[in-house]
Formats: sequence, structure tokens, C-alpha cells
Amino acid sequence: MRLTVVGNPDNRRVGMFTRAVLAAGLPRPEVLPWADLLAGAAPPPAGALVRVDSPGEDPQVDRMLRRAATAARHGELVGLADAYAGLVGGLARVAAGGADLLNRPEDVAMLCDKRRCHALLSAAGVPVPAALPPVAGYAQLRAAMAAAGWARVFVKPAHGSSAAGVLALAVGPRRVQAITTIEHTPDALYNSLRVRSYTDEPEIAAIVDRLAPDGLHVERWLPKAGLGNRVVDVRVLVVAGRPTHAVVRAAHGPLTNLHLGNARGDLGELRAAVGPRGWSAAMETCERVAACFPGSLHVGIDLMFLAGWRRHAVAEVNAFGDLLPGVLSDGRDSYAEQVHALTSGRWRRWRASLGAEPAREVVACGA
Repeated sequence: MRLTVVGNPDNRRVGMFTRAVLAAGLPRPEVLPWADLLAGAAPPPAGALVRVDSPGEDPQVDRMLRRAATAARHGELVGLADAYAGLVGGLARVAAGGADLLNRPEDVAMLCDKRRCHALLSAAGVPVPAALPPVAGYAQLRAAMAAAGWARVFVKPAHGSSAAGVLALAVGPRRVQAITTIEHTPDALYNSLRVRSYTDEPEIAAIVDRLAPDGLHVERWLPKAGLGNRVVDVRVLVVAGRPTHAVVRAAHGPLTNLHLGNARGDLGELRAAVGPRGWSAAMETCERVAACFPGSLHVGIDLMFLAGWRRHAVAEVNAFGDLLPGVLSDGRDSYAEQVHALTSGRWRRWRASLGAEPAREVVACGA
């Protein structure tokens, strides 16, 4: 059995997965660089077991996905819809060789389109924030908010990730405020690591109108529960249908992503606040989410508990949401957990329980 990773070879995701594979006694996985695949390299052949990793954090790969002549400037928010189309095309190339995939292209395509993913989860009865109909710009956004009676929303690029391009928008009787990582310049939008607050409505409108051609997804802004003086949510990793790893993300503002300088909260404190019954219900929701994507070995779920701790909702589901360095469950990190699910047969059994096509089991050397 051969494991192959489609990824960016120098990225830490590929390195951490490789170490987990070797630690399990399996041969070193082959790595097919995204750049080579997009340039026409042969896909993994039938018989290979393939993990498709994130194509992000590589300017050349981003340019190739967008089919652009030049690379984007550092942090520039450009061509998000084109990059998504390039990802979908690349996934089709990966599948064309007939290999067994640990994340089915249809699943990844759905997960990387917030509008389609939200609709799928809602239809499956998963608690998600209500969403507005499609809007093509700021004027339509304000009209739709007024029609729904909503004063606060999250405006998200349909194909964004890591809070890039997200605006937490609040509309009051005397002012409008947008909290975002976007840096707005006369000629471009940039994603930064600094959270900004915009209160000039024409500037906010200009930002939304620049993002709109690549597609927008707008959700109602639900009040999150807090611990101490921070609001919190939880990234839950589900591997082969089972919630395994969880990280509390605590922030002073509405954007909780850890790479924005926010803190890891205390999971025990959060579980005590929500109570055993509430936590169990939330984990059942995470299992239902994973069952919507039976061709994916893992999904990363952004789970929020609402103020008062009595309700929860799913804010996001991530195709590449397993980068959780330093977080262990049963002594395994997020990558070792995935390898264990393969070698123990749990991945195969879970898919069979869902009626999905059979998945091949990996056997460690000497097992």
C-alpha cells in the first residue's frame, strides 16, 4: 500500500503528516507537489492511497490556480473565485488516475464553497446561522439586512479561508462598523494579521463591492458565549466520524482565529460551562456534519456556543482544518490520529456504516 500526499513539499502540513506516517511504521509517503500537478504531472495511479493537502501558502501555486500571469502581492485578496476553480480542476486531475482518495474531490469542492456548504448543512438539519439570499454588492446587502430585520452579520468571501476577507458588520441608527483583517488601499484589498475597525460607510461599501464579484456568503451574527472577558468558539477535528481533538479559541472581538493573535482557551472550563449534556449534543452535531462528507477522512468544524450556553451552531466546516500543532488526544496529534484511523480500520468501518464505497485499509509494517 502506497501513501501519497498532494501538497506543497516545504509546508509544515506535509512534514507533520509524513512524520506521523513514519512513526506508524509505514513507508515514507510520496509527495506530488501541487505545482507539478497543475503543470501537467501525472496524477497518482490506481492502487495509491492519496491525501490531498491544502494548496495554500505558496505564491507560485496560487498564481497557477488562478491562471494568472503574475503572482499576487503579499496578502493581496485577488481572484478568489478563480483560485477555487483552479482547485476544483486540480482535484479532478488528482482523481483521474484512479487512486483511492482520503478526501473526495466533491467533498473538498463543497467545503470550499461557503454557500453550498451552508445549504447542505442546513438541509441536513445541522444548526447553522441563518443566511441571506445572494447579494451582489453593498447596496443589496443593506437592503437584504433591512428586509430580514438584521442589524449584525458576517460577510464572508464564498471561497475564503482563515478569516481572510471576512467582515463582522454592525449597522446602528447612527453609525456602521466593520471589524475585519482587510487592509483597504486605493488599488487593492490585502489580508493582514491586524484586525481593523472601519466606521466610514462609503469605505465599507467599497470593500464589500470589491469582494462581491468573487461571491459573498452572508450569515446572521449570533452572540457567542464567553469565558472571562473573551468570547470563545471551538475548532473540533472529526476523524473518521469521531470528534477527537478540540481547541478553544478565545478573543476580545468577533474574529477568533488563533493566527490573529488570539489565545487558546481552557477546554475543561468550556466543557464545565456548557455541561455534559450540552457538550454531548454538540459532539453529536459534529458527527452529523462529518456524515455529510463521507469521502473525507477528516473535517475541521468551527463550533460556537451561543450566549447562555444552551444552544450551539456550526459556523464553518474546513476541508483542511487539521493543522492543530501541540494538541493531543489519546497521545496522538491530529495527523497521527488520521494515520491510526487508517491502520486500525476505523476509516473503513465508518464509511461502511454510512453506506459509502469501501475504503482501503492500511496495514503498518510488522502488524
